[in-house]
Amino acid sequence: MRIIGGKFKGHRFNPPAKNWPTRPTMDQAKEGLFNILNNSLDFSEEKMLDLFGGTGNHCYEFISRGCTDATYVDKHPPAVKFVQGIAKKLDIEDKITIVRSDVFQFMRRTTEKYDYIFAGPPYPLPILDTIPDEVFKNDMLRPGGWLVMEHNPNHNFENHPRWFQSRNYGTTIFAFFALPKEGEE
Repeated sequence: MRIIGGKFKGHRFNPPAKNWPTRPTMDQAKEGLFNILNNSLDFSEEKMLDLFGGTGNHCYEFISRGCTDATYVDKHPPAVKFVQGIAKKLDIEDKITIVRSDVFQFMRRTTEKYDYIFAGPPYPLPILDTIPDEVFKNDMLRPGGWLVMEHNPNHNFENHPRWFQSRNYGTTIFAFFALPKEGEE
């Protein structure tokens, strides 16, 4: 795996993920997503959250592009330990908050609001379809903020009231949701 843009562009990291319950976003899909984000976000201004963070890949991409406030959430102890090691190696420990927690428990208890939330849950997660509703119910996005949900073709969010687009990269689909800015409802 590699970081595809910014200060750490080209940096490779190899998680010992043989028995991990993670599925890293493939480079082609990640490049497509970050092409969209590069044209829409000012990374240095974003407070971002990575749910089901796995290898930490999404946080590294944001921090590499100037983000100084990234939060990583995953419950798998070896993944959390791996991300702690990469954060130390890249000297970004002051830019990333690493939380070992069940994502749904984290969403219920957090009082933080984010500009950008990425959710890359395991595709067979039985309650995958509830994630956008949980984000909005728990008031986790700032006005104008985006939620990007990675999923496969077995799920469709186009009827969700906050959905505004999907991008398809083979069997990887990114659904985009937004919380309108004040007065734009």
